[in-house]
Amino acid sequence: MSPLVVLILFFFILIALRVNIGFALILSSAAVLLMEDLPLISVANQMFAGIDSFTLLAVPFFMLLGRILNAGSITNRLLEVADTTVGHVRGGLGHVNVFVSMIFASLSGSAAADTASVGSILIPAMKKAGYPAPFAAALTAASSTLGVIIPPSIILIIYGAFGNVSIGALFVGGIVPGILVALSMMLYTYLLAIYYGYPSNPFPGVRVAARVVKRGAAPLLIPVIVLGGIVGGVFTPTEGAIAAVLWALFLSTVIYRDITLRQMPGILKAAVVDFAIPMFTVAGAGIFGWLIAYLGASQIVVDFILGVTQEPFLIMLMLIGFLLLVGMVLNPISATLIFLPIIQALGNTAGIDPIHMGVLSTIILSVGLVTPPYGICLLIASQIAGASLGRCMLAVAPICLLTISIAILSLWFPGIVLGLPKLLVPEFFPGG
Repeated sequence: MSPLVVLILFFFILIALRVNIGFALILSSAAVLLMEDLPLISVANQMFAGIDSFTLLAVPFFMLLGRILNAGSITNRLLEVADTTVGHVRGGLGHVNVFVSMIFASLSGSAAADTASVGSILIPAMKKAGYPAPFAAALTAASSTLGVIIPPSIILIIYGAFGNVSIGALFVGGIVPGILVALSMMLYTYLLAIYYGYPSNPFPGVRVAARVVKRGAAPLLIPVIVLGGIVGGVFTPTEGAIAAVLWALFLSTVIYRDITLRQMPGILKAAVVDFAIPMFTVAGAGIFGWLIAYLGASQIVVDFILGVTQEPFLIMLMLIGFLLLVGMVLNPISATLIFLPIIQALGNTAGIDPIHMGVLSTIILSVGLVTPPYGICLLIASQIAGASLGRCMLAVAPICLLTISIAILSLWFPGIVLGLPKLLVPEFFPGG
């Protein structure tokens, strides 16, 4: 049996045994190192190399940002803005759910945090208003995946850092497809609301709406600060994350005064735990990804697919199918790190721009957040809703198809992803 087969087979056996992903990556890699008579010190070296990145420092700061948003009143202010803006449309609470997730995604980039914070408020409200519990859970979980697509996306940061792709360009490229995914969810909700008679909230009036939007205006400056600063070359993604945290802290401790200094140690501790677990996975993926490249997996996969078809669009469709399967058992961070060489090799073979490839693969991997057995967002939402996971899976399936359709549409029309980057950061398209 070839070392590559042993590596992948051993890894998935460990995953099936419910071993932590980070340990599964390290143990399977160590086994192949011994099998190939390679030095075990490579484990430590490659693990360190995997996390020795200044850009990755943006991740804990965005996680800290999410904690600050939830600890204070900022999340509630954003909910009020969403309710005022779209709550009066038929199926109002469903639209609020999607809209606030889209706003929340542009602030913290964390899907699981969005599911827990927004879901704990909106899922009970939707159930009380007459929405079926499985649909409320499915919509909450699916809309929270916008945090993976819309900047500042942690997955896009990792893709850019390890794939040597501009993070600023990836951020800009994720805006339009992220908005399209959100709009497709809202359209689906609207059609269901008409068919089943879901209610809408009354419009509070122009004066009340203006007052609510004013209350939420300051937090909405966070994506402006991050994106504007990165695209404008004012600061790096890490510095942008720090600027966003400082602004959120200023709002929460000085302006709104809903977070005290006594609360900060607990918030920082929670953020450290949030960061430590995925970073251990990143470190494990460092040695695993190195072995994937060392054993020539990328070329093997490329040769196999080229033996089936040489049509670029069909190559990408096969990659999409592969990523959908991977996303069902791995979180997007692990999947991106482990299979990045294969993703980029197939993208290059199909002639896909690296920025386009990064956004497209991220959209597809986001579906894995709501598809078991991994499906962490759907698990969280189903628990909040008190609905069975099976019924939630059925409810979320049409929404997953919408996300996949947007991904295929963006593959067919590259301008959906590349239009804004070419306009705002043309230096990354010298031939464009």
